Amino acid sequence: MFSQNNETNEGETPRGFDAFDMRLGDVMRGERATLGKSLLDVQRELKIKASYISAIENADPSAFDSPGFIAGYVRSYARYLHLDPEWAFQAFCQESGFATAHGMSVDASSPRPSRPVVATGLATRNVFEEPSTPFVPKPDSVFSQIEAGAIGSIAVMIALVAGLGYGAYSIVQEVQQVEFTPVDQTPVVAASVDPLATSPVAPSLNGPEMASVAPVAPNTEALDRLYRPAALDVPVLTPRDEPIAAIDPRSVGAFVETPTEESSLLAAASTPQVVDGPTPDVVLFAVSPTWVRVRGADGSILFEKVLDKGEEYALPVTEETPVLRAGNSGSLYFKVNGTIVGPAGQGTSTVKDVQLASNDLSASYKQVDPIEDKALFALLKELNAPDVLPASANAAEALAEPETPEQITLGAGEVALFAVRPAWVRVRDGDGKVIFEKILEKGEEYRVPAEIAGTNLRAGNSGSLYFRVGDQVIGPVGPGTSTARNVSLAVEDLSAKYQPADTAADPALRDVLQQ
Repeated sequence: MFSQNNETNEGETPRGFDAFDMRLGDVMRGERATLGKSLLDVQRELKIKASYISAIENADPSAFDSPGFIAGYVRSYARYLHLDPEWAFQAFCQESGFATAHGMSVDASSPRPSRPVVATGLATRNVFEEPSTPFVPKPDSVFSQIEAGAIGSIAVMIALVAGLGYGAYSIVQEVQQVEFTPVDQTPVVAASVDPLATSPVAPSLNGPEMASVAPVAPNTEALDRLYRPAALDVPVLTPRDEPIAAIDPRSVGAFVETPTEESSLLAAASTPQVVDGPTPDVVLFAVSPTWVRVRGADGSILFEKVLDKGEEYALPVTEETPVLRAGNSGSLYFKVNGTIVGPAGQGTSTVKDVQLASNDLSASYKQVDPIEDKALFALLKELNAPDVLPASANAAEALAEPETPEQITLGAGEVALFAVRPAWVRVRDGDGKVIFEKILEKGEEYRVPAEIAGTNLRAGNSGSLYFRVGDQVIGPVGPGTSTARNVSLAVEDLSAKYQPADTAADPALRDVLQQ
């Protein structure tokens, strides 16, 4: 019934799995899959758009912007896949019908004809936001990153903040609100203050009826309230634990403090002083501008200032002795219990750590002699400083006009220095201690104490300095403006070393002697 057709066409041979025609795109996709590369991988490595790679595999020359680059793109992609570039380009041309245009032809220079764009809605499609290639991922929209649960949480938070704000506003309005309610009755306190209130008497009573009614005295409580001091209107509150709170634990019990000398001194110091303190024992005063700093025993500065000419500073009475540091110390003196001692130092030098106790000052400095230091007392008289001047019998004599060398009579063995021009003088005793240092002005004289042995002289501008030994004037001490050193002030040494002064050789000497 059925017969199997075993007829075969003459000349037809059996076909194997590789006997079918392979297109260029299949070969390229297979090689690309063998390399494990995607279109985007090829794009990153060859710098050729993925759309162009896809067009080469699909043999679609219309996807290229310019036909002049097709041959180069196809050959480059074939080399990347380890294929023969010329075979790949010929296969591309055969499958797509693409032909290479001559360089001067119109097809080679003209751009690819634009395709009509199909409008969708009111706007055209953006090729960058909506690419035609299905393998390029589309960008996410703005709202795609917002979760629905987050929107609900934000709404709840906004509602909560709004509720709290409204509640706070309502509370503030209620707190600041003040209401006044009018009342018809008089306040009780004001009604009871009236002292003129009497017992109720009919206001219509007059004549004999009014005379028969005995007057009633004002309310006593009302009068008391009217004349009561205002302070008593405020109640005085007494704490319930006042007896316990008033107990000082340091006065009774196991914590009683034994009074010590330090606590007694502190209690005495805290007691207010109602009378003037004692007169200060030490007073500092300056005869020219002098910088002074007085420190306490703890290092704190009690006084620091430049004392001007004639200015003084009374040292406060303290438990411990303060110390002094002063510049230009030759112009600073002390008044200790009414006696002037000093100066604090020599010339313009600076003295340090001078103990300002009255006993220390009296022991360290000698009393100023009105006869020897007439210039100081003359300055104090000129400054009109009665608080500094000592009340002594020699004060009037010291404040007299300074005498000239001829007016001073020297005893036997006495020596006096006088200057005919300003000259600096320093006199030391036998122990090297400075007993006198000053710039003697013209006509000024200094008498060397005869009771001090071994005195010697150092002087600048020595040509202006002379000696008086008895009634004889000798000198000068040195030539011109030179400095004389270690000049013995003994009478026998001066008589042996110096000749009588020549008034003709030094006119200034003659002028001083004639004064």
